[in-house]
Amino acid sequence: MGVATDSQFHVLAVDDSIIDRKLIERLLKTSSFQVTTVDSGSKALEFLGLHEDDEINSNQPSVSPNITQEVEVNLIITDYCMPGMTGYDLLKKVKKSSFLKNIPVVIMSSENVPSRISRCLEEGAEEFFLKPVRLSDVSKLKPHMMRSKIKETHHHQQLQENNQEHHKQDQEPIEHNLLESPEVESQQSNGSKRKSMEEETLTRQNKTQIQWWPYCRFD
Repeated sequence: MGVATDSQFHVLAVDDSIIDRKLIERLLKTSSFQVTTVDSGSKALEFLGLHEDDEINSNQPSVSPNITQEVEVNLIITDYCMPGMTGYDLLKKVKKSSFLKNIPVVIMSSENVPSRISRCLEEGAEEFFLKPVRLSDVSKLKPHMMRSKIKETHHHQQLQENNQEHHKQDQEPIEHNLLESPEVESQQSNGSKRKSMEEETLTRQNKTQIQWWPYCRFD
């Protein structure tokens, strides 16, 4: 497995403030990361290939997969306070998604509120940065992306192994059915009959030899 370089890591930055959004984008690019920026949680979900359907059925999951999404995101960094969907809401939706839950999520906030920080970390956030975000903060992102990359590779390997095992199991009934087919049974029956006839012929020959032996004379 090759080790990913910084330029291969793609970060999705979410912030409703254009000033903060430009700042985090510049810091990430300075660290050689690929960056995509959006100004809201709903746009982040759209970019990730998720859409909200709370209005359709509140009993169903709040996000659903969109299979057309092909852009790989290695980390999401989002502001906490945003109008509409907060960074905490975005975090919960990502972690509830079966195919996005392994993407690391980092929260940013200009307010140092311990209960808010604890809540985000308990929900699955990897880090909680206080604004303004600094280059030293950005340097903490790479280890999270490396771990995520390793997990993703391991997950793909497990899927391949499971597919191979399922393919093998699917082949076994086919071979079993071939063995039990009428043609195979007929061939096996004919072979048994030939073997029985050969054994019967040998038995008759042996009996003839035994019956003939006492009348043989040797001068």
